[in-house]
Amino acid sequence: MLAYVIRRVAQGALVLAIVGFVSFSMFRFMGDPLENILGQEATVLDRQELEDRLGINKPVLVQYFKFMAGALQGEFGVSYRNAIPVAEVIAERLPATLELALVSGIFAALFGIALGVYTAIRRDGFLANFIMTTSLIGVSLPTFLIGILLIWVFAVELGWLPSFGRGETGTMFGRPSSLTSWSGIRALILPSVTLGLYQMTLIMRLVRSEMLEVLRTDYIRFAHARGLSSRAIHFRHALTNTLIPVITIIGLQVGQIIAFAVVTETVFQWPGVGSLFIQAVQFVDIPVMAAYLLLVGSLFVVINLIVDLLYLVIDPRLRVERGAGAH
Repeated sequence: MLAYVIRRVAQGALVLAIVGFVSFSMFRFMGDPLENILGQEATVLDRQELEDRLGINKPVLVQYFKFMAGALQGEFGVSYRNAIPVAEVIAERLPATLELALVSGIFAALFGIALGVYTAIRRDGFLANFIMTTSLIGVSLPTFLIGILLIWVFAVELGWLPSFGRGETGTMFGRPSSLTSWSGIRALILPSVTLGLYQMTLIMRLVRSEMLEVLRTDYIRFAHARGLSSRAIHFRHALTNTLIPVITIIGLQVGQIIAFAVVTETVFQWPGVGSLFIQAVQFVDIPVMAAYLLLVGSLFVVINLIVDLLYLVIDPRLRVERGAGAH
């Protein structure tokens, strides 16, 4: 088990090194940050002084190793746009994105699993067929269009929920949080549903498919023959064996929620790292863009590692196989 964890951590470190190099090199061709900082009337001497100060006149490999060495210490350089450390900029915006991702992930997982189980058990019912038909909307429509439709219905026409912003925030765990006020909770609803609807649809359809397959197995028929209640069969036996592939999808979807929050944060003007990345692209703020992609890559690696470890916890057969493989 320990050897497996060490091997997975080493693989994750290699992935992050590659992601850091690709992102840091790619952004070198996205415009001229010196022109955005100094303006078009800057002299050659001004440009040379700023190049020396920012270190962007050095070879890309030198800049990359310096960037990665600083990243290991939690330092990502200085933002070209804000002239303050990138770590401070991201630390200010990250709690808003994590809060949005947390609420969206809980929404997607809870409703996805519940609706998947219901549509599998009542697969011939009218409501189950209606849910499966309407779930195609969550897969077919792009995120920004879903957000605009929700704003039009619930903010413009009905006036129930705010259309942008984070609402009133309080302090939770030393950071601003929308969950501490009713205004903030109302502001969270539309962006959370927009961001989590696609993931919820995927989880629901996967749970339904896996549940139907499990319900056809012999041990489920044997459980019926023993006289077990339908609730025990569906939730204690069938759902438990359905969760292994579902955990994989949920883990990957949580990473995608954070990575693709850019569109949702732009539509709802949510002050997170996604909107920060858009502003960095517009201003050619290379340190912020590289730090953002490295952060997203780190989250994917950590989530995948957690999912792999959950496999070993849920399915004892995998522990036996890992132990036999180690010997």
